[in-house]
Amino acid sequence: MLKGILTKREHQVFEMLILNKSTKDIAEELGISEKTIRNHISNVMQKLDVKGRTQAVIELLKLGELSL
Repeated sequence: MLKGILTKREHQVFEMLILNKSTKDIAEELGISEKTIRNHISNVMQKLDVKGRTQAVIELLKLGELSL
């Protein structure tokens, strides 16, 4: 139903989150600000109607958007 809901950048951010990278690490690796990273995370949480990063990761795994 929600398959394909992530932008390329949102997908990159969450792939890095499941590798236990910090917001700062992700920002440095992608060459964008930490605020932008937090905005991407917030946008995904809003799309999924969840309250936290962990819940977002769980939902994305269930939807097949991410894999471990």
